[in-house]
Amino acid sequence: MTTTTTTPAGAPVGLPGLFPALMTPLDASGRIDREVFVAHARSLLARGCAGLTPFGSTGEGPSFSVAERCAALEALVEGGVPAASLLASTSCVALSDAIAITRHAQDLGAWGVMLMPPFYFKGVPEAGVLDFFDQVLQACADRPLRAVQYHIPQVTAVPVPHAVVTELLRRHGPSIVAIKDSAGDLAHSVGLAQAFMPPLGVHVGHAPPLPEMARRGSRGAVSGLANFMPRTVRRLACEPDASTLAADLARVEAVLAVLARHPLFPSLKAVMALQSGHDGGRRLRPPLQAMDEAACARLRAELAPLGLDPAVD
Repeated sequence: MTTTTTTPAGAPVGLPGLFPALMTPLDASGRIDREVFVAHARSLLARGCAGLTPFGSTGEGPSFSVAERCAALEALVEGGVPAASLLASTSCVALSDAIAITRHAQDLGAWGVMLMPPFYFKGVPEAGVLDFFDQVLQACADRPLRAVQYHIPQVTAVPVPHAVVTELLRRHGPSIVAIKDSAGDLAHSVGLAQAFMPPLGVHVGHAPPLPEMARRGSRGAVSGLANFMPRTVRRLACEPDASTLAADLARVEAVLAVLARHPLFPSLKAVMALQSGHDGGRRLRPPLQAMDEAACARLRAELAPLGLDPAVD
């Protein structure tokens, strides 16, 4: 793994394609179901994904300990998932935990890591956010590193401001390769692209803006929807002028409209369970709660006319 991203004129920067925000299946005891986890990861790579992002927001990352996450990453690699396909979310509240899991991802040979700001204390100054990122990167600077800054203020209540990104680039240069902007505000994403792309990639997770960002040079994404619509989302992220664009956008909008009628994380897990046939796949780690049988039945009925198909989507 190298520390730089080659960006000739006009070439895409940042992520080299679609990285599904991998969901984390749980067994009946609430532990990570490694067998299902590995099978799901391998199926996504087989369906054309460039890589995988374990333990992001969709993967309930902060609900799992450092030891659990490290063991699950090792299980993926032992199960045949190439380490170089992993963009490991290493976001933690404690600085020492963020350093530990980032170093583990490096040792494993992961493509890179995705870091959000520490998210317990609110109203922290920009200098505090900068210090957190800076100390993680300094602690891991003795070996190759690609870092993606993760901006999701509606969850963390701690933004990643332009000034912080600028200073991290000054201090750490090519180790900072991209920004994952999950604020859900296209104008904000475009502003980041205008300010930082290139050298950084600026990537969004929400599917409808993907073609607009792709036309600006972002030919990659970290997407929760890609867990069960990887081919469709990949075309939106990587082929913004494809002949299927209008149909793909309409299909994605229809699925999102159904999901919007239900709590987000439980509904994503329920869709995965419906598609895979592993009913346990809808389990979540507390405090999140799985959909009950009645809610699952309603979701199944609402999705039925859309005909989601793992062989096509």
